[in-house]
Amino acid sequence: MESIKVVVVDDHTLLREGLCRILNMEEDISVIGEAENGHEAIEKACKLKPDIILMDINMPDMNGIDATRKIKENFPNIKIVGLTLHDDDQYVFEMVRAGANGYVLKDVESQELIETIRKVNKGESMMTARITSKLLEEFNRLSSRKNERDKRDELLPQLTQREKEILCLIARGMSNRQIAAELYISEKTVKNHISSLFRKVDVSDRTQAALLAIKIGLVELK
Repeated sequence: MESIKVVVVDDHTLLREGLCRILNMEEDISVIGEAENGHEAIEKACKLKPDIILMDINMPDMNGIDATRKIKENFPNIKIVGLTLHDDDQYVFEMVRAGANGYVLKDVESQELIETIRKVNKGESMMTARITSKLLEEFNRLSSRKNERDKRDELLPQLTQREKEILCLIARGMSNRQIAAELYISEKTVKNHISSLFRKVDVSDRTQAALLAIKIGLVELK
């Protein structure tokens, strides 16, 4: 059986050497190289063509996120597992965006790390439970934003410029009389515009209209 070829990247020598010893104890895993920063990681990826790179995130000269991005651009078949002390949201999201196939914390049990390497080598994406939860939260947040943008793109083209102006003023708490004064039109004209825009955006009162204007980003809360 051919061994999984791994390069270990970490700027802490003792930790890097410890990881190498743990991984080399497995019959199906072989550490073929080490690096202590992102630049060296890129060089080793180019020279050694490993199956997997175990990539530290926080390193001098070039961090693991930038190194992962560059390696994935040039060697998309090399799989990368991010390794860090903290499951900081920004690190997680940036590492995933850079193309990482897995992400584990440095306090992970050795057997879990080994299984992560094996599964990633088979094509699976591996994250710890905590990190998976954070990614799902971010996905849901972005999906919510997309839904709001989609709704905005759907509704706004239906409104005339005057109706948009009035919707903004409603959201700012203005009465029909104040809107009329602001736009130099009659209250009757304001009422006609409001009836039209309520029908177009499917709301029945000013509160719903104001909330909609805020939700789709037509106005911002201050």
